[in-house]
Amino acid sequence: MPELPDIAAYIDALETRIVGQSLERIRLNSPFLLRTAQPPLASVEGSTVRELRRIGKRIAIGMDSDLWLVLHLMIAGRLHWRRRGAALSGRRNLAAIDFPNGSLTMTEAGTQHRASLHVLSGDEGLRSVDPGGIDVFAADLASFRSVLTAENHTLKRALTDPRVLSGVGNAYSDEILHAAQLSPIAQTRKLTPEEWERLFAATRQTLALWIERLRAEARAAFPENVTAFRDDMAVHGRYGKPCPRCSEKILRIRYAGNETNYCARCQTGGKVLADRGLSRLLGSDWPRTLEELEALHARYV
Repeated sequence: MPELPDIAAYIDALETRIVGQSLERIRLNSPFLLRTAQPPLASVEGSTVRELRRIGKRIAIGMDSDLWLVLHLMIAGRLHWRRRGAALSGRRNLAAIDFPNGSLTMTEAGTQHRASLHVLSGDEGLRSVDPGGIDVFAADLASFRSVLTAENHTLKRALTDPRVLSGVGNAYSDEILHAAQLSPIAQTRKLTPEEWERLFAATRQTLALWIERLRAEARAAFPENVTAFRDDMAVHGRYGKPCPRCSEKILRIRYAGNETNYCARCQTGGKVLADRGLSRLLGSDWPRTLEELEALHARYV
């Protein structure tokens, strides 16, 4: 799913292309995409784009009619900039928004139809789709700690909860926790003051780093290859590869179709975290430390 740095890159790329442009027409190719009936979709046609905003992981396109088009790409949705009036063919193509200088198209891989388009009125309409998580760049350490400890959860869950933190998901939470050298299953209410300082700094620094990297790419060309897996990430999607800090192999926990990637030496004091499926299968044979994991590998290789 595109997260805060990806959304920031999309917005930068779109601002240079559509702000000040008249929205000529919206073409839908999927009956599942539009999630609102009022105001009608046609009511934004002929209006001029005045601004873009990020609402969590959503992109909001503000029109001079005080209406907003809000796009949520979910896991498999992506945006593309095409020639004006580009054809919508195939099931992956969901919609096109036509401007005088080109067409913004929206695609979605798979068949689950999770991506969405809302037409909303004014700031009140925007608030209706805002999960409410704080912007870490507008927060201080005290407010950051306060929202993450409102309930006692694992750091992984707290960082990826859109009601807690705005725009962070599976990929960048892995990167943040590695930078902070904290376990993904550490409980929010058990962190020390020094660990809170590390987590707050790592969250801001990691997101700022990736926002700048992706914005630089977007200045060169429209971001067509948005992905949660990048070669220069430290741990996310790098299972079995060396940790850039200590060279230990990156490990993972799989659950509900997702996975958490981490370095045991840097983040968990050498403890191997239980994978829900494999640890149940192996029972008492499940390795608890890196040394036990290496012995298990040696036994079967």
